[in-house]
Amino acid sequence: MPIVQIEMLEGRTVEQKRAMVKEVTDAICRTLNAPPEAVRIIIRDMSFDNFATAGVLRSDQKK
Repeated sequence: MPIVQIEMLEGRTVEQKRAMVKEVTDAICRTLNAPPEAVRIIIRDMSFDNFATAGVLRSDQKK
């Protein structure tokens, strides 16, 4: 049973997440010859306060 964890910054819509899990599932099924029912995907949305680059929180960076 393939288990995939995807970590990303918050802000994606449910529609975007639906499309992503469909594409990721399709790729896993195709490359690992696994049935879709066996694929598990965990999505972890991080707040901008919990991610930093070069010592600066994402929430503090100019957008």
